[in-house]
Amino acid sequence: MSEENLHEEGSGLESTTHFGYREVPEPEKEHLVRGVFSSVAGSYDLMNDLMSLGIHRLWKRFAIDLARPRPGQRVLDLAGGTGDLASLLYRRVQPGGHITVSDINPDMLAVGEKRLADRGMLGGVDFIEANAESLPFPDRSFDLVTLAFGIRNMTHPEKALQEIHRVLRTGGRALVLEFSHPRWPGLQSLYDVYSFRILPKLGEFVAKDRESYQYLVESIRRFPDQETFRMMMEDAGLGRVDVHNLSGGIVALHRGFRLD
Repeated sequence: MSEENLHEEGSGLESTTHFGYREVPEPEKEHLVRGVFSSVAGSYDLMNDLMSLGIHRLWKRFAIDLARPRPGQRVLDLAGGTGDLASLLYRRVQPGGHITVSDINPDMLAVGEKRLADRGMLGGVDFIEANAESLPFPDRSFDLVTLAFGIRNMTHPEKALQEIHRVLRTGGRALVLEFSHPRWPGLQSLYDVYSFRILPKLGEFVAKDRESYQYLVESIRRFPDQETFRMMMEDAGLGRVDVHNLSGGIVALHRGFRLD
């Protein structure tokens, strides 16, 4: 389901979408998102550790465990930027496997490529600059597609889900890890205080970029809840979609399969 709307500009109609709490023309969002991640690329992993107190590493390990990658499989890690998931996947798909890390931002990809090179993990891995809404891969190319903390930044997340379904082989699985909506009573109010009062200040102090982290917080709040996103995955053609709430629903892992 698209979150876009139409507004009148001059004599024509122009599609708009959200960028945090702002409405912007659709073509502008991709440019703005590129700017955010170019700005934070160098401090992105450190900020993830600080913002989540390191818990993001547990969320990602849970996702990879549930993905069950096997030796020889071909894996696509979308919005894989700094290589966190690729580094967890690497030894599980060897020998004979291959990982493609795709991201729209070349600065994030450069960080990821250096990280895997430093760990001796570049054999059987390639890094591709690509838009997840229009992937440059043939149909049924991958056994597994992963996407962690990236789909909320996409202009048309439903198109990215359709592309994930398209490039999966029959029986292949897709795992989407994303911030979601807290389920524990009272957690939402605490989460709001932390998100809106602390995280932007942390971004200003560590990354010297308050504005980008303000956007990231707002983008989390604009993302659909667990059930709505489950239905979006089903609408894209994925089947047997299940939802795993982590940390009380602050993060949700959605898993689906290509069944046809």
